[in-house]
This record gives sequence, C-alpha cells and structure tokens, in this order.
Amino acid sequence: MNEKTNETMSLSLTVIIIAITVIVSIAAFNNGRLMHQYILNPYTVHRRNEWWRLLTSGFLHGDFGHLFFNMFSLYIFGEGVESYFRQIFGNKADFFYLLLYLLGIIVANLPDTFSKKNNSGYNALGASGGVASVVFAFIMFQPTAKMGFLPLPPIIPAWIFGILYLLYSRYMAQKQYDNIGHTAHMWGALWGVVFVILAYPPIVQHFIQTIAGSFQ
Repeated sequence: MNEKTNETMSLSLTVIIIAITVIVSIAAFNNGRLMHQYILNPYTVHRRNEWWRLLTSGFLHGDFGHLFFNMFSLYIFGEGVESYFRQIFGNKADFFYLLLYLLGIIVANLPDTFSKKNNSGYNALGASGGVASVVFAFIMFQPTAKMGFLPLPPIIPAWIFGILYLLYSRYMAQKQYDNIGHTAHMWGALWGVVFVILAYPPIVQHFIQTIAGSFQ
C-alpha cells in the first residue's frame, strides 16, 4: 500500500495582505458607495466618530498605478521583513507583522485626520503608510542593502536612502506641490523604525554596527 504525503504550502502574510488589498481596491473602483464609506475623510471621522476610516482607507487606492506601486513595494520588502520576524519572534511573527503594517496605516493617517478635520472636501486613501513602515523596518535590518529612487538603479545604501526619503517627504509635505500624501509617507516610515526598536531593542546595535562595518 502506497502512502501519499500531502504538503501544504502556506502563503506569506504579505501575499495575503496584497490579495485582500487588490480585491477591495478593484471592487471600490466601480463602487462609489464602497469608496465613500471607507475612504479617509477627516471631517466625517470627527463628526460621526467613524474612526475605522483611518484603517480601511489603507485598503483603497485611486487607480491601478497607485495600487500596483504600493503592492509591488510591499511584496519586495515585506517578504524579507517577515523572514526576520520569524527568526526573532517565532510563532508570534505574524502578530508582530500585522501590528507593524496595520498600525503603520493608522499612525500615518493621524496627522492629516486632525489637521484637516474642518475640511469637508479632503479625502485620503492608499496603503502607503503601512508600506513605508515595512520598508523602513527592512532598512533597520539591512541598512547597507542597496536601494534607489526611480529611475535610478538601486545604488544607494538603504540607511542613506531612508534619510533622503524622510527629507524629501517632509519638504514635499510642506510645499504641497501635488496630491500625494507625503505626510503619511513620512509618519509611516518613522513608525516602522520606532516599532522595530520597541519590539526588538537589539536592532539598534545591529543597525549601528552594520553601518560602521561598511566603512572598514
């Protein structure tokens, strides 16, 4: 009698998040009611106490380009962060990863939620805050990995990329040249750094030593 062993391949949490986000975003493209109900509108949040919008807006996107860029970035960096989390947190890795990503969306939305609370016409959506949290968590683990700004190839050490990204986001948030949520990008990125330090304090020494070693 032959025995057949069934091996199940479990999807990474990153892939599951991407799948959910893609499904919800595409559904909302053609459903104005769904978009209106879950988009971040600070005016509505404060007057109706609809605080869930700080999170649900992270699963909505303005168009396919916006959706693709965010989900592609999440896939590139998320799998690596998940791997590090599994090494550090063991069977609690998924819990910590969800905290990093979901709270990243919420934290990134907080500044505009309060500063725009009297602007009924202001809306925000997108997973950029959560994605930035994951990207900067990755930078903490691999500060000397090479990264780049489009269209430049990945030639910049990750820790320098991180500094440039934060400076750029702060500058653009102040100037408001476009409709991109640069404030959310900046706060999401900072949350990624803070979260990893709080969850795993030895990362600070690892971060410093890795950078120092690159100059030797």
